[in-house]
Amino acid sequence: QVQLVESGGGLVQAGGSLRLSCAASGRTFSRYAMAWFRQAPGKEREFVAAIRWSSGSTTYADSVKGRFPISRDNAKNTVLLQMNSLKPEDTAVYYCAAGQSTWPLPTSRDSYTYWGQGTQVTVLS
Repeated sequence: QVQLVESGGGLVQAGGSLRLSCAASGRTFSRYAMAWFRQAPGKEREFVAAIRWSSGSTTYADSVKGRFPISRDNAKNTVLLQMNSLKPEDTAVYYCAAGQSTWPLPTSRDSYTYWGQGTQVTVLS
């Protein structure tokens, strides 16, 4: 049974940083793409960043490019999202997701099969 468990959310001032973690278990993820999505109140869930587990290649939404590097720790089966220079508009519930590793890296919600429960990130102005 696949499990994705997010942690690391919280409250932070604008300009600050947070690091989100996604602990993955239940199968071997070497052929998977891992991603972060977010959903703000009243808005659709949107893509943030993705990483190909096997190669480490990445892709980002324009809104976070250069601020939110995504990485993975193979030994710990964990995907990380380092969030820097946070803005109030980054406030959302952040979700970790896993799906088949296609080419190019998938950025749509439908491409991801497994989801975590989400972690709240609130950025104060």
